[in-house]
Amino acid sequence: MRALEVVGRLVVVSCLTATPNVYAQSSSDMHTASSPVAHSGKATQADKQLARDVRKALSKAPNFNVSNVFVKARGGVVTLSGSVPDGPQIQQASEVATGVTGVTSVSNHLSLYTKGY
Repeated sequence: MRALEVVGRLVVVSCLTATPNVYAQSSSDMHTASSPVAHSGKATQADKQLARDVRKALSKAPNFNVSNVFVKARGGVVTLSGSVPDGPQIQQASEVATGVTGVTSVSNHLSLYTKGY
């Protein structure tokens, strides 16, 4: 009987030491670890104004078609999405957006579209 108790305790101890130390991360921990600035997901007035400023700058850029371009801003990071008719306009959009005061970085997700589709 004594041997059975010793074996049982050894099994329990080996299970406990073999289990890796694991802890759960909350979703907010993962969010702040993946992005330098944590945001609630809602645009502030400053974000909305920055997006308007970038869109206005794009509309004034020479030979740039802004009709299918969407601009989102969060904490100085500007995201461009949508489509443009000409390839050079993708790079042009990044350059114009980067030149707007308050923009810290640009994430360009613009693509080309073919007229008639």
